[in-house]
Amino acid sequence: MEAQQTPFKAGINSGAILGIVSVIITFIFYFISPEQLVGTAYTVIYFGALIGLVIYFGLQYRKSVGGYMEFGPAFNFSFITMLVGGLIGLAGTMILYFVVDPSLPNVIADSALESSMNMMEKFGIADNLTSEEIDEMRKATYDSVSPFGLIKSQGLALIGYAILSLIIGAIIKRRDKSLDY
Repeated sequence: MEAQQTPFKAGINSGAILGIVSVIITFIFYFISPEQLVGTAYTVIYFGALIGLVIYFGLQYRKSVGGYMEFGPAFNFSFITMLVGGLIGLAGTMILYFVVDPSLPNVIADSALESSMNMMEKFGIADNLTSEEIDEMRKATYDSVSPFGLIKSQGLALIGYAILSLIIGAIIKRRDKSLDY
């Protein structure tokens, strides 16, 4: 008889697939237009694929363990899946930014800064900014696409992974009602 996978092992396997998919999405958008990596379409497709795949893999895992899963294992599975996928995605992003196209971080930072300034102009905030505040924004934007900035943002993403895992865990759990007395 085949032993059932633990949520941790299943999460690692699913996370590897998720990470590869995230790298592929990132590279596709890079080849279309590097500026698109800060665009809305990229964000929607990236996070839509992330959430959709985690739910799909979670439902497949639940099915493989008998069709029932408590919330704890469902949370663990989804968190590990997103963590592994995020780490692989981070590695892919670093390779893209610092090996494939070392000028890309500047392009991304310029595009993000321009987008932010356009948004502030629409709301009438840009007129009130001092040159020091604009310089601080510029420095923060460039720092966010540095190797340390990317690693730091992945660390902060752990909070997002936990919150999403709570939601996805609630979606994929299924209690065996036959065990109720």
